[in-house]
Amino acid sequence: MIVKPADRTGNVQEYYFSQKLAQIDRMRGEGYDVINLGIGSPDQPPSENTVSALIAEAKKPDSHGYQSYNGIFALRKAFSEWYSKYFQVILNPETEILLLMGSKEGIMHISMAFVNPGDEVLVPDPGYPTYSSVTNLVGGIVRKYDLSEKNGWMPDLESLEHSDLSKVKLMWVNYPHMPTGVNGSMELFGKLVAFSQKYRILLCNDNPYSFILNKDYKSLLSVHGAKETVLELNSLSKSHNMAGWRVGMLAGHSDYIKTVLKVKSNMDSGMFRAMQMAAVEALNNPESWYDTVNKVYIKRRKIVEEIMNLLNCTYDKSQVGLFVWGRISENITDCETYIEDLLMNAHVFITPGFIFGKNGERYIRISLCATEEKLYEAKNRIIKFISK
Repeated sequence: MIVKPADRTGNVQEYYFSQKLAQIDRMRGEGYDVINLGIGSPDQPPSENTVSALIAEAKKPDSHGYQSYNGIFALRKAFSEWYSKYFQVILNPETEILLLMGSKEGIMHISMAFVNPGDEVLVPDPGYPTYSSVTNLVGGIVRKYDLSEKNGWMPDLESLEHSDLSKVKLMWVNYPHMPTGVNGSMELFGKLVAFSQKYRILLCNDNPYSFILNKDYKSLLSVHGAKETVLELNSLSKSHNMAGWRVGMLAGHSDYIKTVLKVKSNMDSGMFRAMQMAAVEALNNPESWYDTVNKVYIKRRKIVEEIMNLLNCTYDKSQVGLFVWGRISENITDCETYIEDLLMNAHVFITPGFIFGKNGERYIRISLCATEEKLYEAKNRIIKFISK
């Protein structure tokens, strides 16, 4: 390489799933029928009215120009009404909502807007790897806080309070939690907000899984006074089967939103208007639409639990979200090797928990984003694999 990359690229690695998808593609190119149960990319379509709105708006000659950096008012209003209806949170669509091209991008925007080099960022372990990689990219210092099955996958705030928090600028939380599927509680949310206010920490909740196998919708912003220190990300990727559309939002105090907009407006030129209008339709789906989507996931989950049982994993049946998270048998010495063995010999890919942090090393995660037919085929392959 003639030109040396920026130093910051040495602080991160290629995303695990990017590497694994490339490996799966190579295997398929060699003729192997690999079943991918690793990634949470919904395979059901958006509602028909959502797709129809996209088509109708795309046909209009004036829909193809640049759009505003904070999104059209109609979509901000739709998000506001959605939050009011399901989370009992009042958001001003003019000043307290910023539209994003997916919430993953929002993690970068927030980090660039608030984290200075040397600032510490509290990141859950296990947790979404992007929290750590983005912190490293912006020059922050990743400070992991432990989540454990023994503690119900909840942060030990008392332990954190006995540590030095003077350099902590931001804290990531994610409830319903990925990868463990545990739901948050208003008691926890109240403690988190009080903690963030006491230590002047920006508390960011990544909240895309609320509608998957769950009717207990919660938002950190519903805690009294939360807007002083809380930002919340949400998206249509999981809840509305629109992962590839890249439609998300950030909600919080207007001053925080303005700060993030400074970064965002220098990174994109707005979202295609037809997608925004389609997203308005999606947010206006009746609650029964979510029930219809979840009926499919309920059937799939039963098969995934059968696979977990075959693999001698223990798991919590009260989990919510797009995955089942299970602890592997003590007879398995190395989870990564075991998962690779499954991929190479059973041609089934399951996510190893170590990619989410050291506290995930004895766990695996199976996605519900595969048809019943594919799940049964994966189950049969695993039966043959373990019977050898």
